[in-house]
Amino acid sequence: MTKLWSGRFQKETDRMVDDFHSSISFDSRLYKYDISGSIAHAKMLARVGIISHLEADAIVGGLTGILAGIEAGRVEFSVAAEDIHMNVEQLLIESIGDVGKKLHTARSRNDQVALDVRMYLRDEIDGVGQLLSELISVLLDISEKHLDTVMPGYTHLQRAQPISLAHHLLAYCQMFSRDMDRLVDCRRRVNVLPLGAGALAGTTFPLDREYVARELGFDAVTENSLDAVSDRDFAVEFAAAASLIMMHLSRFCEEIVLWSSAEFGFIELDDAYSTGSSMMPQKKNPDVAELIRGKSGRVFGDLTALLTVLKGLPLAYNKDMQEDKEALFDAADTVKKCLLIFRPLVATMRVRKENMAQAARGGFTNATDLADYLVQRGVPFREAHEIVGRAVAYCLEHNKSLDELSLEELRGFSSSINEDVYEAIAVARCVAARSVTGGPAPEAVQKAIQAARQRLGR
Repeated sequence: MTKLWSGRFQKETDRMVDDFHSSISFDSRLYKYDISGSIAHAKMLARVGIISHLEADAIVGGLTGILAGIEAGRVEFSVAAEDIHMNVEQLLIESIGDVGKKLHTARSRNDQVALDVRMYLRDEIDGVGQLLSELISVLLDISEKHLDTVMPGYTHLQRAQPISLAHHLLAYCQMFSRDMDRLVDCRRRVNVLPLGAGALAGTTFPLDREYVARELGFDAVTENSLDAVSDRDFAVEFAAAASLIMMHLSRFCEEIVLWSSAEFGFIELDDAYSTGSSMMPQKKNPDVAELIRGKSGRVFGDLTALLTVLKGLPLAYNKDMQEDKEALFDAADTVKKCLLIFRPLVATMRVRKENMAQAARGGFTNATDLADYLVQRGVPFREAHEIVGRAVAYCLEHNKSLDELSLEELRGFSSSINEDVYEAIAVARCVAARSVTGGPAPEAVQKAIQAARQRLGR
């Protein structure tokens, strides 16, 4: 096969070079973006008089036919044609003849691939954002059912203070909401048209770049041709946003793994989202959560790969940049797959409310509330902290909880303690008393749920 750039070469490239050089095995997924961009480019060439309208119509018709052929599975891509851009152009020339050779006027593969990747990533961002929105919606639904489901909150993985399951889940809603914000912000920088930058220095032809931008739904055009073809900041930025999503999913999955263990017993995963052991018949493993947790490292690796590819490159385009696609594609594919399966995993899990409540009643999670009780009666906080610390030590020695101590025992630590202390340190009361904005009290959590639904538009 004669290559479209072979004019100055005296011999064929080695077949091993063709295989090594080719990217069609992975960039073929860009076909619809490459064809859409080419259609807009052809229309613009006719609009400014570089080719005739009849030629543009022929090119557009040919490209439309190629798109239909690819989607019907009738097209076999060629490794010798190197990449999706050359494959489409070669197919076009075979389809409509020499007119097809005019399509690449005033265009380079350098600005063409930058266009394709931006269009691809624009759609991927929208898809990931939709999956995040659906996950948040599920978490909000679960939260509304568990406003009064008390559980221990942890620091250092030690029981700390009582909260509600709803409050705990809303923490993840906040994380995923920030992830959505980052994607929206990233998309703004993705949605800039690079076509017209040529190989690196633009072109002498009178292109109408703004027309192409409007045709393809871009908000603006790039302002520097060197930057336009060598910029992959937007890809790194997406991989970073994807890495944060995966980190948040991984943290959530770690808790699901813990909560579903016999040691915690807070939840039971649905059989449809669990697996068994080939040897131990009693096992029910949280493999989906574990695999999502593991795949976070994969996306982190994609981010590192992109940064490493770019870190030493001089301007403008370098062949190293072909390595951006597999990492970018993998990051997008992985985060979407994980979000897609995580949503039903969470939606179908069974909450063991009594086990959560029992855990909240242990571990002296109401100790801070006893200290606050003393402060409200005029005891300086540091003294109250010391008093309650001694009370906890006494409880540990006598295998009791704070609310199991008699009033006489409690007053042995401070005369400021009266009969109303038991109401103040009841676990449910401890949660309900924290009604500050952002706190775990049911009314505060309900307001947070409503605010989150408004942000989602649901």
